[in-house]
Amino acid sequence: MKWTDTYDVAAALYDKFPDVDPATIRFTDLHKWVMELDGFDDLPDRSGEKILEAIQQAWIEEAE
Repeated sequence: MKWTDTYDVAAALYDKFPDVDPATIRFTDLHKWVMELDGFDDLPDRSGEKILEAIQQAWIEEAE
């Protein structure tokens, strides 16, 4: 997975952290958690606020 695989990343986060409310997560934590996902292989500096927002929104949708 890469940073741009928004929905795949969000689904993996939902599976790994089912009890977390994604609307309350800080971007610093979100960035760290994405980097630690199994199968994630991208550079840390390739993400930005827009990408993290997109992942967070997809995770919120996945949680609903």
